[in-house]
Amino acid sequence: MTAVAKRRLAALSEQLVDQGTFEHLPILKKIAPSSTGPRVKGKVVIVTGTNSAIGIGRASAHQFAQNGARAVYLCDYDDSNLEAHQREITSLYPGVDVHTRQFDAADEESVKKVVDDALKTYGRLDVFFANAGIVGQPKIFTDVSADEFLFTLRTNVVSVHLAAKYAAPAMMITSAEKKYPSGSIIGTASVAGLRSNAGSSDYSSSKAGVISLAQTVAYQLAGTGVRINAICPGVIQTGMTKMMYDAAKERGTEKKIGQLNPLRRGAHADEVARVALFLGSEESSYVNGQAWAVDGGLSAGHPFVPGKLG
Repeated sequence: MTAVAKRRLAALSEQLVDQGTFEHLPILKKIAPSSTGPRVKGKVVIVTGTNSAIGIGRASAHQFAQNGARAVYLCDYDDSNLEAHQREITSLYPGVDVHTRQFDAADEESVKKVVDDALKTYGRLDVFFANAGIVGQPKIFTDVSADEFLFTLRTNVVSVHLAAKYAAPAMMITSAEKKYPSGSIIGTASVAGLRSNAGSSDYSSSKAGVISLAQTVAYQLAGTGVRINAICPGVIQTGMTKMMYDAAKERGTEKKIGQLNPLRRGAHADEVARVALFLGSEESSYVNGQAWAVDGGLSAGHPFVPGKLG
């Protein structure tokens, strides 16, 4: 049997193992721990794009720490808030090792280095949330230069590619503590990657790229036990959208934000972070290669202005 075949068999064995019977009934398979307990207990987690005070990355790091992660790496190109985030999480969840790393998420050597550090320190990697991203160019496509377009793609798509490239092999490593290859890679896409008119041309293209990357890599990781999915937020109050929220507040139109979705509101970062927690946990063990819209229902239909159907 080849090494690849052995690795795939090992990855599948946890799901295929016979769990015995109760009287004449087969024991019900339960792949994940209880939903009422810590959902990522003992897992080692890397999150990029964590510096923003109101961002998805920070909120997700809190969710992973609160739910029993053994270690959480807080990573960002801007490290102005990282140490404060570290102190806060450590004070709230003293059993979690919190590390800070300052680097460009699209820099290959830096991504490799943080993954290697997790393996050297803990002997495992379980979740890589590739959340780093930029808003792109707020102008019409004819005014976007090739360099500007490529810069957006590099930050938003190449960063997810590198996360998958180095996290996936690390997640396949087993030990006495981690008996089966497994792991969850999560990329932050956007509702703009699902439909038009939700972002600039470079931003929308980059987020569609994240979705396609998750779908493609999921098949290339077939049989390894490692999953990859994309989260597609709608209007979320984060550092990236702060300018829009501030402008609306000045005009007195803040309540109109998110009015095109069925929930008629924007979201908070924690609402996306809880989806990231689910995708990072074993509760999502059969969710793979998917684009999860967290957009209040915006992508479920075609926005319209009441009273106007044309």
